[in-house]
Amino acid sequence: MSVFSKVNFRFAAAILAFALAVPAAAQEFRAADTHPDGYPTVEAVKYMGRLLAERSNTRMSIRMFFGAQLGEEKDTIEQAKIGAIAINRVNLAPFNNIVPESAIPALPFVFRSTRHMRIVMDGPIGDEILQAFEPHGFIGLAYYDSGARSFYNSKRPINSPADMKGLKIRVQQSDLFVSLVQALGANPTPMPFGEVYTALKTGVIDGAENNWPSYESTRHFEVAKFYSLNEHSLSPEVLVMSKIAWDKLAPADRGIVRKAAKDSVPYMRQLWDAREKKSRDIVVAGGVQVVDNVDKKPFQDAMAPVYEKFVTTPKMKDLVRRIQATPDK
Repeated sequence: MSVFSKVNFRFAAAILAFALAVPAAAQEFRAADTHPDGYPTVEAVKYMGRLLAERSNTRMSIRMFFGAQLGEEKDTIEQAKIGAIAINRVNLAPFNNIVPESAIPALPFVFRSTRHMRIVMDGPIGDEILQAFEPHGFIGLAYYDSGARSFYNSKRPINSPADMKGLKIRVQQSDLFVSLVQALGANPTPMPFGEVYTALKTGVIDGAENNWPSYESTRHFEVAKFYSLNEHSLSPEVLVMSKIAWDKLAPADRGIVRKAAKDSVPYMRQLWDAREKKSRDIVVAGGVQVVDNVDKKPFQDAMAPVYEKFVTTPKMKDLVRRIQATPDK
């Protein structure tokens, strides 16, 4: 081997050794959540970030923006669409007008129990709905619990749909939830989550609907003292990634991200179950009148026009049929 060849060989070897020694550029994913620090969904995304860092040798991490620092859910969906946010945790409802399949788990009374919801969404039906996000600019990663949503208000206990007549009820910015409240005889008022406390306090609205932790953590129970457990929705939250951010990842890193998201679900559910009990105890101690013997059948019967309006294609009807046919165990 000539001296020149030896030099080239040593130079190439040195370059290769340097390349192997220098880690790939670190990627910090911006993540958004409307809930406050410490909330189960926020803590679950942080946990996902720790898993990413561990499994990528610190090449990937998550920077969490909680408490609507980057805007309400409608805003963060738009930011994720253009790649300004990489990871976004939102309720399925704001996606209902974007991803038609996302309306199915949000349908009133489509799930029989929390256990039924978890079995369905952890299985092939849930994966099928996650895949439906991709053509719209998002990668569906996983589902988090959102508990049972029930109505609360400042006027009176709600025992039947008749008690809802004329009440101004805040709903998420979703046509499905607007129709749900209309079907019960109340007046739906779409409104960002962060505006609800003031609207309740000033009488702009009479009530809203949500789960125990949201009702408690926002202090809505201070200005709306009647909480009725009709449990009309068990719609989960969804964790999505911007397709723009996803497309920049190597295939191996995509696998790490997807697995970390899925592995954060049991952690979230453990936190959620504990938080639900704690939140209920707090609001009961705060003087809330809880109506927990609500007859759900009249509420369920009133939902026929909602299903007729939103379950319109053979594919959506099949999803509903398969969900209802899924056993609870």
